[in-house]
Amino acid sequence: MDTHVKVLAVLHIALGAIGVVGACVLMLVFGGAAGIIGSIGDPDARIALPILGLTGMALVVFVLVRSLPGVIVGIGLLKFRPWARIGGIVLSILDLIWFPFGTVVGVYGLWVLFSRDTELLFEPRAQAPPVT
Repeated sequence: MDTHVKVLAVLHIALGAIGVVGACVLMLVFGGAAGIIGSIGDPDARIALPILGLTGMALVVFVLVRSLPGVIVGIGLLKFRPWARIGGIVLSILDLIWFPFGTVVGVYGLWVLFSRDTELLFEPRAQAPPVT
């Protein structure tokens, strides 16, 4: 089952990285549009600039807030951290609404992370007594 956890981790990291790249593209698009509109000098453009800036900022923040946890949880899943299993379950539930890729990753993630074998992988390991 550890292979499935690693595959799920890579999927979360990949989807999160795509989201971060998408946020960067959104910043470029909205920043470029704001620069073009600002350079026109039309008085009506001065009204549109703050609206364009707030819309772009809100979209970028939304995409980053949605994407960065996927990268963080994916790294935690690769290292079999107990908190990453819970985070992965939450992300998999949230992924279900992002049809079609998110739905597939969400169903796969729930199947992997709710498995009893996977639970055993994420249990804290007792430390071995020091060798004297």
